[in-house]
Parts: sequence; structure tokens; C-alpha cells
Amino acid sequence: MDAITKKELQRIATKIRMAIIEGTYHAGSGHPGGSLSIADDLAYLYWKEMHIDPAAPKMPTRDRFVLSKGHAAPALYGALALRGYFPESWIPTLRKVGSALQGHPDMKNIPGVDMSSGSLGQGVSCAVGMALSAKLDKADWRVYTILGDGEIQEGQVWEAAMFAAAKKLDNLVVIVDNNNLQIDGTVEQVNSPYPIPEKFAAFGFHVIEIDGNDLEEIETAFAEARTVNGKPVAIVQKTIKGKGVSFMEDQCGWHGSAPKKEQYDAAMAELKARLEEEEG
Repeated sequence: MDAITKKELQRIATKIRMAIIEGTYHAGSGHPGGSLSIADDLAYLYWKEMHIDPAAPKMPTRDRFVLSKGHAAPALYGALALRGYFPESWIPTLRKVGSALQGHPDMKNIPGVDMSSGSLGQGVSCAVGMALSAKLDKADWRVYTILGDGEIQEGQVWEAAMFAAAKKLDNLVVIVDNNNLQIDGTVEQVNSPYPIPEKFAAFGFHVIEIDGNDLEEIETAFAEARTVNGKPVAIVQKTIKGKGVSFMEDQCGWHGSAPKKEQYDAAMAELKARLEEEEG
């Protein structure tokens, strides 16, 4: 990796994870599990992949990002704060009355949020519309969106996918966070969306499969996505729900439960130790 190193991105991802724990702990609610699983994506997107400027969050030529799995907002907020869109002091105000940082992203009140999202299945449709807009304007900015694997049980996702392929939206990258857990259990138990890569391929996408918690594989995937012409791209990534906090990893119960004081202390100690190791 050039410009910013893999080691630096790893530190940023760890800091995003710390912000997730900080925010959900102070809120007493939220969704840490699926937020922790996408921290590596957000570190790469906001520090290396996307053309953005935190000093000009509405810059017309910027790349756009839509968090379709909007309940993972604590991860996005951590990334935006660390990138300089708003003060890090906002993080502990998550879900508080009067705070801009509510349970789902709000494009009207949070600098850097390109689309209000959280009603599952709708975010990807918005991203498809943005990508079409860029094509109609003959603009070269790109659109990125992250969906949950439980979210793709929604029919609207596949309507959007069909449209994106029909319109040859090769400026669109759909990232499927396949951590295999949703609020009620594994995705197979609830309503299996498998096989995910084959489904997106059948809908006309160029499909890339990776380990979504490996920054080298993330970099390779986004580099490949930029070479694709005439098709939207789906990056289907295997991840670990709760990644980075050992007692939260691959545990369904952390989908929508905030850490208590003892759990907060344990999680932050673990992440701080990892950060010190990465900075050493």
C-alpha cells in the first residue's frame, strides 16, 4: 500500500472500533456487532479509496458512500470523526436527545453523511440512483454502499441490483458484509440468502470474494473494481461479527446490545492493547 500504509490503516480501524464501543456504551444501546465487522472497510474507504475532502463535505466531485445497513452507524460515525468531519467529542453523544448522532445516519445534520439510511434494503436503491445520476451528468465520481447479509433478504435489494446491471453502472461498488449473523440468529436459520456471489453474478454484477477483515484483500478488491467496465461490482466479503473484541466475536447477542461498564472496560482495554502493539 502506498501513501498510507497497511499498518496505519490497521491503527485507524482499531480507533474506529474504539469509537464504536465508546458510543454504544454511553448510549446504552446500539449495534456494536455489525459495526465492528466493517471497521476495516471504512478505514480503507475513507483514508485511501474515496475522493473526499472533510473540509468540503458537499464537494460536487466527491465520491459518495451509503451505509445501507444503517444500524451500523456507530462505525460510520467513528470513521467520520477520525477523518475530521466533526469533533471526536461527539462520539459519546450517540443516541442522546439533541445529538446529531442518532441511531441511523442523518444526512441533514451530520457532515459527511451522503444519505439517510436504516430502513433495510433502501440504501442500495439510493446508491444506485446516485450512480445513475453521475452517469447522466458524465461525472467521474463513484458510489460505494455497504449492505448486511441479513439485509439482502429484502426484495428491494434485488430490484436495485437488476436496475444497476441494466444501466451498466460500473461506477457502483456494492459491499456485502457477510458476517453470517443477524438479530435472530444465523442468516441460514432466518432466511438463507446463500449463495450470495452467484446471486449477484446472475443479476449481472462483476463479483469479487474476499476476507473483509484483511486490509490486503480489501485493497486488491477495490483495485480490481476500478478496472471493471460495463458492470456494477459486488464485493462479497466474509467477516466476523464483533471483530476486534474477543468476547463479542461471532456472537449473535451483540447484534443490538450495548456493553455494560465491565464489558466496556474489558473491550477498551483489549483495543488499547492492540493499538499500542500496532503503534510499537
